[in-house]
Amino acid sequence: MSNHKHLQASKYIIGIMSGTSCDGIDVAIIDADNYQLICFSEYPIPAELRESCLRITEPGLNEIDRLGTLDRALGRAFAQAVLAELEKQSIPTQQVLAIGSHGQTIRHRPKGVSGGYPFTLQIGCAATLAEQTGITVVSDFRSRDIAAGGEGAPLVPFAHQLLFAKNNSAIAILNIGGIANITALNTDGSVQGFDTGPGNMLMDALILELSDGRYAYDKNGGLASTGNICQALLDTLLQHPFIHQKPPKSTGRETFGKNMVDRVLAWPNLSDADRMATTCAFTVQSIMKQILFLKEPPKYWLICGGGACNAHLMHALSHALAPAKVSTTQQYGIPPEAVEAVSFAILALQTLLGKNNTLAEVTGAKHPVCGGQITPSNNWQLVAQWAYERWR
Repeated sequence: MSNHKHLQASKYIIGIMSGTSCDGIDVAIIDADNYQLICFSEYPIPAELRESCLRITEPGLNEIDRLGTLDRALGRAFAQAVLAELEKQSIPTQQVLAIGSHGQTIRHRPKGVSGGYPFTLQIGCAATLAEQTGITVVSDFRSRDIAAGGEGAPLVPFAHQLLFAKNNSAIAILNIGGIANITALNTDGSVQGFDTGPGNMLMDALILELSDGRYAYDKNGGLASTGNICQALLDTLLQHPFIHQKPPKSTGRETFGKNMVDRVLAWPNLSDADRMATTCAFTVQSIMKQILFLKEPPKYWLICGGGACNAHLMHALSHALAPAKVSTTQQYGIPPEAVEAVSFAILALQTLLGKNNTLAEVTGAKHPVCGGQITPSNNWQLVAQWAYERWR
């Protein structure tokens, strides 16, 4: 009887996300029965860890040693963020079924390297996270889709469909993290999704360079809003082949990292504000150019991710996407910064039930799959009982 009571009490799933910008650990707690968001917080990644994450995304020496150390360190940081949020909300760990941890992407090679096998790699040791929290962990969501011939990304359209689909409305969910990705929920019920190109990544990297490391991002697009767009530079940036590549497609720091920042910095006779304004316009225009790949132009755009906090970027998007209505996911009761963490909580729930949590038409895989690796912890027996009740 006591086991049954515990089973009934254990109804939360935690989603944690650390994006390509390496700027924070997002922690969302949802109700396992109805996906309702219970709470959300963002915890900063310690500066030394952020620097290590950014360094390891570029090929270098002693990579395996650095990788192993950073993997464990991130696992501890994720655990500390989860435990801090549970304490803050007065939620006992016994009421949490599982943690869905996306991890920190350090390589994403959906086309392989030099003819080799495609792969993707996210770190943030699931064993450490399970050990320190006592909660079962679901991680490595992308690898199974890649094994099935997909890009391994984007994965969030599966959750977007559950959270935001409305009858008879063409809706686009635009997530602007380091990389931007779009989910199109079409009126015929079909779903499209793919990465559009850079989101905040180039803007963040550029302001870091221009400020000699004092600023990690251009708050509210303050500097960009005072500059003028250099059309010649913008046209050059928009020639990037990824922008014109047909979906399915996904990308990362390997494509829109240091080389692109160096190109912006090397362009002559521009003020810092002009460089920022042009880089912001590149994000906007690279998104605009993806509309031709959609079945129908969306009537509503829901913006999420860190880019939703950039007032200048939001204004530019609203102007560019008119007459479509542009707002954020807040109107659905989900803060823009929380959507990805909520999504990986939902994906983890599907994994525990052995159900598919990818959309093959989005990733290009041969078939949908149940992605994610499970690391059992102290509560595994409860999780198994919960899943058995659902299976029946």
